[in-house]
Amino acid sequence: MDWNTLFFVILPYIALALAIVVTIYRSIYRPFSISALSSQLLERRQLFWGSISFHWGITIILLGHLVAIFIPQSIVLWNAQPLRLYLLELTGIALGIWATTGLLILIWRRVTVGRVRVVSTPMDYVVLALLLVSLVTGLITATVYRWGSYWFTGIFTPYIWGILTFRPDAAAIAPLPFTIKLHVFNFYLLAVAFAFSRLVHIITWPLGYLLRPWQVVIANRRAAARPDNPA
Repeated sequence: MDWNTLFFVILPYIALALAIVVTIYRSIYRPFSISALSSQLLERRQLFWGSISFHWGITIILLGHLVAIFIPQSIVLWNAQPLRLYLLELTGIALGIWATTGLLILIWRRVTVGRVRVVSTPMDYVVLALLLVSLVTGLITATVYRWGSYWFTGIFTPYIWGILTFRPDAAAIAPLPFTIKLHVFNFYLLAVAFAFSRLVHIITWPLGYLLRPWQVVIANRRAAARPDNPA
């Protein structure tokens, strides 16, 4: 067994199994651990700019990847015209830079703001590091190994479908440059970290808010001292 088989055939199933099993376990036995653990009350300004840039940038990038996996023909048809290919590539790079900028702001905030640093866990830093590696390797791939939107559908779409249909084949991944392999390998590490971190909250839906009774908040403050009402 070589490294390509270990990292791109065996590891995907280990990561997927851990993500599913641990997430279900946390949902049943530790439901209160599934939370974003927002630190907005501790610091707002950097959180706003970092969160908006990172979340919107990474969400659109992931949607583009999903389109290339599940509707690859749409990408092939779009890239049939060079101008549209250039537009898609430049848009992807711009989104990657936007998301990376937002992530760097969030990392800087977590490291430099004392109140946020105190409530941070080691897993928070692990996830931030993995996300940074993912974005940086993605940007390197997009700029050094250009036209990724073109060759992605011919290399990674069949590879991922092989994983999903239990017919894995790392032959197409083996000859790729180290940076691209690191990008894929890092994704599987993120999948493992997903189940053990606060990232798991993104799969929850607040349906309970639609069914639970209204929350009633009643003030209970002492009346201010007055001549006719001594406190």
